[in-house]
Amino acid sequence: MVKSKTLEPKLGRQDWVKAGLAVLAESGVAGVRVEPLAKLMKVTKGSFYWHFKDRNDLLDAILEEWVQLDTIGIIELVDRMDATPKTKLLRLFELDIEDDGVTPGLADGRIENAIRAWATNDPKVAAVLANVDRQRLEYTQNLFMQIGFSPIEALARARLAYYSLIGELAIGNLADRAERLAETRLQHSILTAPISI
Repeated sequence: MVKSKTLEPKLGRQDWVKAGLAVLAESGVAGVRVEPLAKLMKVTKGSFYWHFKDRNDLLDAILEEWVQLDTIGIIELVDRMDATPKTKLLRLFELDIEDDGVTPGLADGRIENAIRAWATNDPKVAAVLANVDRQRLEYTQNLFMQIGFSPIEALARARLAYYSLIGELAIGNLADRAERLAETRLQHSILTAPISI
């Protein structure tokens, strides 16, 4: 009797990127290595080289995926809403803490923190991160301006919201999801209320 050869599952480029993001969240960029990833995915290294030139190609794809998931995708989702700017801003705040159900480490900040740590030693990643920070702040400022705040007031409010989120992720002292949503909604109320100086 001839034993049939078991075939490796057909994995695509996106499967490698997803696995790379998960490892990045757990172990940082140093942990994203071809051989351990192949072992984790139960395939040979040859599968990797079918989709990527080398590790740097994978790292570039991981970085691009993070930008798409955690910045561009969120902005596009909020922009598609048929809602007032104030409601869009609340949804933006809520999306910042929601788990997408697919990418481990996205909602709890592990990927964000790993990217920021990676950027300290890689000028290319630092440039991407600076662009992401600028894009996120400008988008948030624009929503505040649509609500009716002046550009300087809108920027100050956008910075308060964004720096608060990044600080919360960096400290890692995250409350449960219900508590975080309640706090997010309170922050939204505070930041969208007019003030008199």
